[in-house]
Amino acid sequence: MAKEKDNSTNNKTFLLRVDSETMEAVEKWAADEFRSVNGQLQWIIAEALKKNGRKKK
Repeated sequence: MAKEKDNSTNNKTFLLRVDSETMEAVEKWAADEFRSVNGQLQWIIAEALKKNGRKKK
């Protein structure tokens, strides 16, 4: 659920609740790939959308 829209980057901000074990795994994965946690989550979502034919590119 989008809360607000950032017009400068056309990104939407939303709150995500994640259990601590999942968050720790995402944080480690992001660090391993030299990404921020936010960047890692964006990448994970984009890849899942492409893999499932929901997003082209």
